[in-house]
Parts: sequence; C-alpha cells; structure tokens
Amino acid sequence: MHIHRFLTAAAAMVALLSINACSESSGPTLTAPDAYAQAQAGKLTLIDIRHPEEWHQTGVAKGALHIDMTSAQGEAGFVAQVAAEMGGDKHAPIGLLSRAGNRGANAQQVLLKAGFTRVFNIKEGMDGSNAGPGWIARGLPLEGCTDCR
Repeated sequence: MHIHRFLTAAAAMVALLSINACSESSGPTLTAPDAYAQAQAGKLTLIDIRHPEEWHQTGVAKGALHIDMTSAQGEAGFVAQVAAEMGGDKHAPIGLLSRAGNRGANAQQVLLKAGFTRVFNIKEGMDGSNAGPGWIARGLPLEGCTDCR
C-alpha cells in the first residue's frame, strides 16, 4: 500500500515537473515580502505546495494553506484541492510557495491550464534562489505545522 502511494505520488510529481521544466519564467511572480504583505491585507491566498516533510522541517509561511502539489490523484487532485480551498473561485489571487520557486512555476502552469487566472509564483521560495534570499532568510513569519499530513 505504501509503495503504491509512493509510486503514484512520484508519477504525479514527474508529471508536474515536466510541464514547464525548461522555462525560466512561466507566469507572474511576487517577491516573498510582497506576497506576505498582500496576504496580510487579504488580497492574496498563500499556498505552500511543498511536501509534508518540508513543512515539518521549516514550518509554513504564516497564514498559508498547505497543499502538497504531488497529490496521490495527480494534477487533477492538486487542482481539485486548490479549487476547494478557493471556494471554486478561479479568479481569486493565489501565491504559490515552494522551496526555491521551481515547483511553484510548475504548479502555476498546472493551475493556469485548469482555468485559474491570477496565480503568482513566489520565485525565491522558502529557502531562496537566484530570484532572492527566500522567505526564511528574509525573516518573514512562520508557523509550526501540527496538522500536516
């Protein structure tokens, strides 16, 4: 059972990563401070798309939803989870937070392809990238992840 779930999740991750792996910029981006400010103002929903192990290691961005982009149901499962959290509103602004922005860009393309219209990649991610130092290094607030699955 565990191997089947792992293989399904691995296949979903490969599919998500292959969508736009070579693209430098796949859509609109935000810096971590801008994303946090917009979320605090109620203008953006933050979604941390990393894996549960990563959530446990670092915590999640304050106020962020946590939806593992490698849903056991593949892209359709990921899209369904995001749609449910957004109340079906595909025009609501969403900021995707991954480790270093790469998975965020891939998930962004998945959501755009599914009809979401305002999806932003927080390109520097939690740990930083060439786009910036990252959520953690910038000292932006984190919350422990007690209900991560």
